[in-house]
Amino acid sequence: MSKTQANTKVATPETNFGKSGSFVRENQKSLIFIGGAVVALIVIYLLYLKVYLGPLETKAANQMYRAQDFWAQKDWDKAIKGDASYPGFEKIISDYGNTKAANLAYFYLGTAYLNKGEYRKAIDDLTSYRGDDIMIAAEAFGGIGDAYVELKDYSNAVTYFNKAVDKAKNKFLSPLYLKKLGLVYEETKDNKSASEAYKRIKTEYPESAEAQNIDEYIARAEAKL
Repeated sequence: MSKTQANTKVATPETNFGKSGSFVRENQKSLIFIGGAVVALIVIYLLYLKVYLGPLETKAANQMYRAQDFWAQKDWDKAIKGDASYPGFEKIISDYGNTKAANLAYFYLGTAYLNKGEYRKAIDDLTSYRGDDIMIAAEAFGGIGDAYVELKDYSNAVTYFNKAVDKAKNKFLSPLYLKKLGLVYEETKDNKSASEAYKRIKTEYPESAEAQNIDEYIARAEAKL
C-alpha cells in the first residue's frame, strides 16, 4: 500500500445524535415553537369550555326539561318534536350537539323511537349515546337489543343484550337482560345457551324478580335439548 493510499480516509457523514443535548440545542427554536403552540391550544380549549360550552350546557339543560316531561308522560311525538314553546330531543341534539345534555338526548330520543316502533331510528340514536352513567348505558344497550329483536335480527340482539348484562352488573338490570337473552336463544333454537342464561339468573341474581319463576324457563329450555 502506498503512502498516499495509507493516508486516505473515507469521509463519513457526521451525526450528532450520540452527543448529549446536541439535538435539543440544534432544534431549540422549533421545540420552543411547538411547546408554545401546545400551551396556546390548551388555553384556547379551556376558554372554549368556560366561555362557550359552559353557558351552552346550561341553556341546553334549561331547554330540555319539557321534552323530558313529555317523555315521562309517554307522549313520544312531543318528546321527539317538542311543542310551540319548547324543543324536542331532535332539536336539542341539532342545536346543542357538543353538550352533555345533547348526548343524554340521544338516549331519550332512541327510547321514544323504540316505543313508537321506529326501530332503525331507535338503534341509530341509542348507538349514538356515549354517556358514563352505567344504568343509562346498560339501558341503551338493552334498548338496541329490543329493537333488533323486533327486526328479527337475533344475532345483533344477542350481542347487545350481552353488552347490557355486562355493563349493568347489578341485580336490577342484569337479570332482566339475561332473561331476554335466554328468550332470544330459545327463538333461535339454541336451547343450551338459553338454559345457561336462565341459570345465571338463578345463581347470580337469586333475589331478583326474574329469579322467582326461572326454574320453569330452565326446565323448558332443557326439555328441548
